[in-house]
Amino acid sequence: MVVKFPSSPEDDAGDGTPRDEVGEQERLAPVTPLRRAAAARPEGSDDHPSRRGTARPVVGLNSSAGGRNNTAARNNTGGWNNTWGTEAPASVAAAAEEPDEETIRQTRKTSGLAIRQLARRGMSRWELEQVLNKREIEPEVYGPELDRLEALGVIDDASLAVTLAFTQHSRKGLGRSAIAQELKSRHIAPEFIEAALADIGEDDELERATELAVKRMGQLSSYDDETARRRLHGFLARKGYASDVVRQAMDAAFAGRRSRGGSGVRFQ
Repeated sequence: MVVKFPSSPEDDAGDGTPRDEVGEQERLAPVTPLRRAAAARPEGSDDHPSRRGTARPVVGLNSSAGGRNNTAARNNTGGWNNTWGTEAPASVAAAAEEPDEETIRQTRKTSGLAIRQLARRGMSRWELEQVLNKREIEPEVYGPELDRLEALGVIDDASLAVTLAFTQHSRKGLGRSAIAQELKSRHIAPEFIEAALADIGEDDELERATELAVKRMGQLSSYDDETARRRLHGFLARKGYASDVVRQAMDAAFAGRRSRGGSGVRFQ
């Protein structure tokens, strides 16, 4: 808003124009002048007395509100009162991240299923994920819960690999390659498989293969040597033993067959 101060009773426009020459559209209501003297302004500026006769458009009456609107426009915030700056308060963020009742229920269901499955038999994390997928639990729900159980040691693929390797070797008589294939089928990490197989030495593998060959030879006593050799070789190969281990185990089994007349070799 532009206010013009008359310099004299004869000069209403403030620029030297007589009263009778001022048009009706340019007349302004009389305003009581401020008693405090204005600070001196350099000539040529917009506020200099010599330029007061030129009216300028009023951008806004409230400069602080205008500043907020301009800032909101620049920040593309839709003009809302951004009291907290560019980030929502902690209470608002916590409310947005708080899980709903359905998520809590699904998380409890995930924990219960996982623990029950692990109580029945050893399972890898991948196997648990397959069970949960069949129960139509979303990965976004069971993922964090499985992470928690893994951090607690309830899910431990490394220990599972060692246990399976020992069981498969001692009870089922599997060789290293068959054990590795079994662990891979359960999606256990390669580094865990390698560490588990390191516990089975070459001597242990040869000893176990020889025991199996001698036992199997007792079931092949009615066959000739060629047929017995072919069948014994296939049997040990399916168990996952390497070719050199198979050869040494077969040699020991046939040596006992010849020495005992087909009755096999008995180990103390």
